[in-house]
Amino acid sequence: MRILIQRVKEASVTVEGRTTGEISAGLLLFVSFEECDSATDLDAVAAKVSRLRIFDDENKVMNLSITDIKGQFLVVSQFTLHALTRKGNRPSYIRAASPAIAKPLYEQFVSRLGQYSEFKIQTGEFGADMNVALINDGPVTIWIDTVELKPVN
Repeated sequence: MRILIQRVKEASVTVEGRTTGEISAGLLLFVSFEECDSATDLDAVAAKVSRLRIFDDENKVMNLSITDIKGQFLVVSQFTLHALTRKGNRPSYIRAASPAIAKPLYEQFVSRLGQYSEFKIQTGEFGADMNVALINDGPVTIWIDTVELKPVN
């Protein structure tokens, strides 16, 4: 699982002219899955994202979590996070999970993330051609890959 986290002042997703999700201050999460991803991966990332201290405190130090600021989540599926670009000029997406596997993982991730938020999790529409608008705050952009969360032997 890969996730690109952007701290935002506001963000929204539209599909064919209708808004599917919008938030004020919080985190915009672009997520992508591999076939080997598990419930353990989903739990670990949901917990990590919810606890990341990347919001400013009163001293302008990134010391607060999304829970501390009562922020919101907007989750958007984006299989292109698994693009392989080593060879040639056309990215390969062979590592990205097929929609049949990725969609249930996406839905489970949104559900697990909801356990850490007092707000309803806003989302894009899985598999749709989406337009994402955001005002990045900072900017603060962080990348998490579940491979990095696994213990080192």
